Amino acid sequence: MTNAVVFGSTGAVGSQILATLLSSSSCTTLTTVSRRAPQTQSPKLQAIIETDTARWDSLIAKLSPTPSVVFNAVGTTFASAGSVAAQWAIDHDLCVENAKAAKAAGVGTYVYCSSAGTSSSLSPFALTPYAKMKRGVENAIKDLDFDNAIILRPGMILGRESPKNKWLEDIFDGLKRISQGFQDKWAQDQTVIGRAAVAAVAMVERGKAPSRFWILEQSDIVKLGRDEWKD
Repeated sequence: MTNAVVFGSTGAVGSQILATLLSSSSCTTLTTVSRRAPQTQSPKLQAIIETDTARWDSLIAKLSPTPSVVFNAVGTTFASAGSVAAQWAIDHDLCVENAKAAKAAGVGTYVYCSSAGTSSSLSPFALTPYAKMKRGVENAIKDLDFDNAIILRPGMILGRESPKNKWLEDIFDGLKRISQGFQDKWAQDQTVIGRAAVAAVAMVERGKAPSRFWILEQSDIVKLGRDEWKD
């Protein structure tokens, strides 16, 4: 991927996608769009700071050359947003408009970090507003018919410097004491998720993706981001 853009580069997964891309020789130009500056700096990184998220979509069309891939790791929590409506505006509306703008600009590959359990008819989690937000974005991306689209569905995200729910994340982190395989069914480290996103794009570019609309469940994320990862 010669030219990539990362939205949500200051969050847990987005920051790991950014770090992985910066260490990759295949990515020569990298742009981030965020409300605050990413902590990482690099000569090949252009950081666009825009506090008004309503302007993010228009920025994609202004980038030259057109990005070959867009990574969307944007997300918030109910606690941070303050209401379901406010969270929906970010986790659903902002992400859908971002995907539409990427498609209109001619972006070939679109990568979106969703969440596990959003589409399981057997899971009560699938009925929650959060799952409906994520599922709505996934469906919108599929309908846009990108040349290639990648959806990541990680479980509980571990390894954050500032945990969103420390006691719960500590519980999931402790599952590896039972076995690493048992933990992998429920939670993944943020570094593994970020590496899996970049590795999946590399597979697309080598013509190795299983389909144009590719969903990476938790086992796929672990396989690409840890078990088979090569820097």
